[in-house]
Amino acid sequence: MLEIRELTMSYGDKAVLDRFSLSVPGEGVTALSGPSGCGKTTLLRVLAGLEIPASGAVAGLAPEKAVLLFQENRLFPWRTAEQHITDVLPRPDRETAERWLSAAGLAGEGGSYPAALSGGMARRLSLVRALALAEVRRGWLLLDEPFAGVDPARAESLMEAVYALDLPVLLCAHEHHTVALATRRVELEGPPLGVVGS
Repeated sequence: MLEIRELTMSYGDKAVLDRFSLSVPGEGVTALSGPSGCGKTTLLRVLAGLEIPASGAVAGLAPEKAVLLFQENRLFPWRTAEQHITDVLPRPDRETAERWLSAAGLAGEGGSYPAALSGGMARRLSLVRALALAEVRRGWLLLDEPFAGVDPARAESLMEAVYALDLPVLLCAHEHHTVALATRRVELEGPPLGVVGS
C-alpha cells in the first residue's frame, strides 16, 4: 500500500499540493485522471524523489526502486532503439531488448535512431525502456501520459505488457480509453491537487 500523507508543495506563489493525501493499493494499475495542470505530474515527481515537498510524507514506495516515465520521451539521438533498452539492463542483452521492442510493435527497428521514428513509435520506445528498467528494479512504476500519440489498439497491447510485470503502477492519463484499461481510477482536480472521487 502506498500512503501519501499531507503533501504540500508550491512553485513560487502557486500551491500545487496543499496537504494532499491518498492511499493507493500496492497492486494493479491505478489511473489518476484530471485536467491538465492540476498537479498530477508534480505528484509523480515527488514520489520519484525528483521534487522535495515542503511538508508531508510518503510510505510504501522506495524512490530508488521506482521508475518514472516522463511526459517527454527523453530519447538519446545518438543511441539506437535497441541500445535504449540494453542501456537500462544490468548487462547488454539483445534477446531482452528484442522482446521489449516486439512488445512495442518495433520489431525490426532495433538499429533505428530516434530521428527515424514517428512520434508514436518514439513514445512506445520510451515506454518499453521504462518497463524494461522496472522489470529489473521491481518497484513502483510511475507513468505520466504513457500512451500520448499511441493508438488505442497499441495502447491496449502495451497495457497487457504492463500488467504482465505484476508491479504496482500509478498512471496519469487524459484519454478515456487509457483510464478504462486501469484496475481503478482516482478522479482529481486542482490546483492545488485534490481528490474528487474514485
